Amino acid sequence: MWVEIGAMVIAVVGVAGTLGGALLTQRGAERAKRREIELVRGHEEIREYLTLRRTCYVALNRDARQFTTALNRHLHVMRERGVEDADRDALDEAKNAHRDRYSEAQMIAPDAVLGSATTVNHALNTVYGQVKRLERGDAEPGETMATVSRAQQEIWNLLREMRSAMREDLGVAGEA
Repeated sequence: MWVEIGAMVIAVVGVAGTLGGALLTQRGAERAKRREIELVRGHEEIREYLTLRRTCYVALNRDARQFTTALNRHLHVMRERGVEDADRDALDEAKNAHRDRYSEAQMIAPDAVLGSATTVNHALNTVYGQVKRLERGDAEPGETMATVSRAQQEIWNLLREMRSAMREDLGVAGEA
């Protein structure tokens, strides 16, 4: 009798072990699958954020360069002939486009990039103010066509620094 009970206990423990092992294996596989899905989601989020930053940087770089070019063009117009409404509109459109891209970058770019973008933004708006004062004939002391033109040309160096910070953030700095 004890032998029969012992055999039954062994059989029950064997079946429980087999079923328990299968259950533990299934739960382990589910946990591994969940971790894998979370890892994939994490990579997708990183990729999406990188794409978002890249798109923002391309637009900010383009619009900052166009604003710089518009300031240069406006200075040439001021030297060569009187400024017309179309000239003012072109400059203001470039300024507004840059403002919009810079506002977007303020929400997306990390501090290293935003620092350079802020420097560029400040320089562009400073030169814009100087250009508008010259245009109105209300220049501040030291503001001449020559000094404003030099300040506008210096923005190109700031743009190069901003672009380098953006490329470094995107992981493309130094690549061919």
